[in-house]
Amino acid sequence: MRHRIIAATAAVLLTGLVPLNAQNPAKPVPHLRDGMINLGVSDKEKGLWIPRDRTDLGRRSTLAPVETIPFQPWAKALYDERQETELEPHSRCHPSGVSRQFQTPYGVDFVQLPEEKRLYIIDVGGPHTFRVVYMDGRPHPEKLVPSSYGHSTGRWESNTLVIDSVGFNENFWLDRTGLPHTERLHTVEKFTRTDFNTIKYEVLIDDPSVYTRAWSGGFDFRWSADTEVFEYICQDNNTAPTVMMNGNQAVEFTRSVVP
Repeated sequence: MRHRIIAATAAVLLTGLVPLNAQNPAKPVPHLRDGMINLGVSDKEKGLWIPRDRTDLGRRSTLAPVETIPFQPWAKALYDERQETELEPHSRCHPSGVSRQFQTPYGVDFVQLPEEKRLYIIDVGGPHTFRVVYMDGRPHPEKLVPSSYGHSTGRWESNTLVIDSVGFNENFWLDRTGLPHTERLHTVEKFTRTDFNTIKYEVLIDDPSVYTRAWSGGFDFRWSADTEVFEYICQDNNTAPTVMMNGNQAVEFTRSVVP
């Protein structure tokens, strides 16, 4: 082993080769003019954020291993049913909040407007909608009309963006695999740009109607360079052949479909 290490070192010195990481050092994390971390594009770089889902866990959600999620029995039964039907509202052009927002086709864009004390998270694919995050310190309203994105307030904790959200409706899945929730859902999301190409995403899920306790999960985003937001039209009458058709005939459901 020692001889191989010495030989490899000598080869590097003789040929002028350097390790790959030294050839391509990571770019520094960009900042806005006020010194805050920039989660979006800059005047020098363009790109979008794509999720790096947790695909190495076997039977899983995209947030955490399924066996670690504290489902109530009825919620676990609904989750299991969704693995069979795969009838997700997002595929029928409904906007999707919380973690599912970051799993839309073609990525998302963060638009920070410090002078207006707001931040926007824009979906490229799917319904092509956007989420507003209020950065002015306001509290959540006492009365809210439930919506797919809920009401979000944000703040910076050092270099981490923290978003607190309530006021959700039940018209979306929490993640691509069908995690359920109710209007009692309360989430706390954290976004940390650990290097130029990576955002660490963490989320606290608190919904006492669905889970026996609050729990956490997450995944990483990866930077997709040289791409920009483009027009994407979601057509509500599209039919997904693998889940909505029987041969060439449309499926007629005899019972209501739970979103």
